[in-house]
Amino acid sequence: MKRQQRPVLGQQHVSWNAVRTGFTLVELLVVIAIIAILVSLILPAVQQARAAARKSQCQNNLKQISLALHNFHDTHGAFPPARLVLNTTRESNETASLAGLDEPSWLIRILPHLEQTAMFEEWDLYKAYGLHDEATRRKVVPVFLCPERHTGTNAVSPDERKLILFPCGCPGGFQAILGGAVADYVANHGDNSPGALGLDSDFYWGGNGTGVIISSTPKMVGDVVKPGWQDQISIRDIDDGTSNTLMVGEPHVPRGELNKSPYNGPAYYGRHVTHFARIGGPGIPIAHSQDDQRGTVYSFGSGHTGYVNFGMADGSVRAISTNISTRLLANLANRNDGQSVGSF
Repeated sequence: MKRQQRPVLGQQHVSWNAVRTGFTLVELLVVIAIIAILVSLILPAVQQARAAARKSQCQNNLKQISLALHNFHDTHGAFPPARLVLNTTRESNETASLAGLDEPSWLIRILPHLEQTAMFEEWDLYKAYGLHDEATRRKVVPVFLCPERHTGTNAVSPDERKLILFPCGCPGGFQAILGGAVADYVANHGDNSPGALGLDSDFYWGGNGTGVIISSTPKMVGDVVKPGWQDQISIRDIDDGTSNTLMVGEPHVPRGELNKSPYNGPAYYGRHVTHFARIGGPGIPIAHSQDDQRGTVYSFGSGHTGYVNFGMADGSVRAISTNISTRLLANLANRNDGQSVGSF
């Protein structure tokens, strides 16, 4: 039997395939193409997962705020006022120190019900915003921020000087606005029907409002604001049903306007209502996006795509389409217009 010889490296009859290593250029290009295809397939799924996580966090924030509002109601027998404001002629004030106009907004009042008692104790509800320490005014509350827009490190509005416009478009003069922490959740002040004085400027200057958290007349003794507030809204005042009435939602903030008044200014400063409250109805739609030219400084809106998150007056949280009709939006914003809203 003939013995088979073992091949020896270096002999000419050893094939090239036996010693070749690495990829050819064609094989490398194929691998790169496959990786690119996999990335293109995975990336949208990753983005959707992140968007879903941000939506969930936003709704969780609104749930906590809604529960805090109900706990406040249980303690005080009414929902907090959006702000305290006298129905008289207002004068500008660069130090934010006028009694009956510059007191803290509703967001400060619910802090004890959000496990923020230490921060709450730094505030006097019946002392003007500008009379509080700057460090106190600039403290950010994470639950007040939507992850689509802010983090705890970039949610402070600087001191500004702005031309104020009334809803009619009439100029209200320049106003110095002390900076402070901003918020991505605002109160439902109601629809755009006339308020206490029957004027177009009622919403801005606080005709009481048809929503759940509205402007209220303070209790005054001379020039001093006393504890309490006069225009109180409780659950029994929500005749249309708590599940059919908005309580708190996300505000419209156009591109480039984050942390700027009047869209996203200091949320604890009670003078400028658009920083912490909005309305809805014909002429004031929910903005489709931050680039929607139909959105106004009084509109609800969000950083999400196609919907805005709301806390309802029953404590539930709903994602409402930006395509909702303005008439239906007005019905949801008005606590007692007697209109049936049906499904939405």
